[in-house]
Amino acid sequence: AAPQIEMAKEKGMTVIVTDHHEVPYEEAEGERRYILPPADAVIDPRQDGDAYPYKGICGAVVAYKVIEALYRKLELTQKEKSLLEELLELAAFATVCDVMELLDENRVIVKFGLSHMKNTANQGLRALMEVNGIEKGKLSAYHLGFVMGPCLNATGRLDTAVRALQLLEAEDRGEAVRIASDLKQLNDSRKEMTDIYVKKAIRTVEESGLMQDRVLVVYLPDCHESLAGIIAGRVREKYYKPVFVLTRGEEGVKGSGRSIETYHMYEEMTRVKHLFTKYGGHKMAAGLSLEEKDVENFRREINAVCTLTESDMEERVHIDVPMPVSHVSMEFVQELELLEPFGNGNPKPVFAQKDLSFLSARILGKNGNAVRFTVLDDCQTKWEMMAFGDPEPMNAYLEKKFGREAVERLYLGKSQDIRLSVTYYPSINTYQGNTKLQLVMQQYQ
Repeated sequence: AAPQIEMAKEKGMTVIVTDHHEVPYEEAEGERRYILPPADAVIDPRQDGDAYPYKGICGAVVAYKVIEALYRKLELTQKEKSLLEELLELAAFATVCDVMELLDENRVIVKFGLSHMKNTANQGLRALMEVNGIEKGKLSAYHLGFVMGPCLNATGRLDTAVRALQLLEAEDRGEAVRIASDLKQLNDSRKEMTDIYVKKAIRTVEESGLMQDRVLVVYLPDCHESLAGIIAGRVREKYYKPVFVLTRGEEGVKGSGRSIETYHMYEEMTRVKHLFTKYGGHKMAAGLSLEEKDVENFRREINAVCTLTESDMEERVHIDVPMPVSHVSMEFVQELELLEPFGNGNPKPVFAQKDLSFLSARILGKNGNAVRFTVLDDCQTKWEMMAFGDPEPMNAYLEKKFGREAVERLYLGKSQDIRLSVTYYPSINTYQGNTKLQLVMQQYQ
């Protein structure tokens, strides 16, 4: 926002910029010249020559660090110390929701932020847990990233982010619950809209000849611009390619990109930056604006400069331990919990077993987006194994491999001939006061 900052400076304002994204640069004769706005201070650990020891913090943590530094300079009062602890909860929340790697300092922030949040004094966070049916004692990084975070995010996407701020500032429990309920309802609506446009995006890819592209650029003009990033992430999961989803905004076309490990999205976009009116981001995600006439040029040029090979676009499954499910115990799962918080950069351990026998299957959930299997281990013990997500791709795979009759018998609970090699994660499931071990399927073959 260099022009805006320049105007602010002309009017006598003091401007501090906080950020965590890659700094824009120009390249000439093999050297990069970084472009900073004319602010009084630019605080971004990714700046060239910045000495901050850990570069992977999110924008909210950068802001948190500025507040912490100001308080120290002004000498902390006891009240300010407790406020910093409360703000640590929000720093942890943002770290998970911005999908930062849960390593180094981020791991500490999230671990202690979550611990503090379980007994939070913030009425808004309490209400958000309440309306989503989250038990405070079991709050985890998963709840922040996939349950509470999307509720806060939905209002900024479909309405105004002021509503999320009002929730976090609420001091009355009744008001907090009312706002949290509205945000949950808005997020449910957002999920429905997202599902519709994910299907449209996939249809566009498969019917418009885009499958040949190594970088997918999908133009959905009628889609709400705030959903582009979520849709790009879902399309990336399906095809394991870098994905840009573009929408028609008030001032031209806007878009969001989601990347794969072998593709540095921001650097690749910099190679075609002449097409953008604005752009920014980092290795795994980015945002952009361009004129509608340049949509096809962008698709063509971003693919022309792409150097991804076939092996770069093959998703790799990393298994921590090949382990028969018969080795799983309550004590073992409790020990695994000591490794939390899990998330990007510190994923849940993945275990694998070959030739697991599948006895029965049942589709669950209001939207039919979960399947509960009964599987038989090598000691002839039956286990419950859950698979989350749309069951159709798996059913199609099973039909192709074992035949339709075998799949029908599986859903009737009469299967005798379906064996799969799976990766899984063991967990403890508590429902209506009953606690039991459960396996969660990650991949199958």
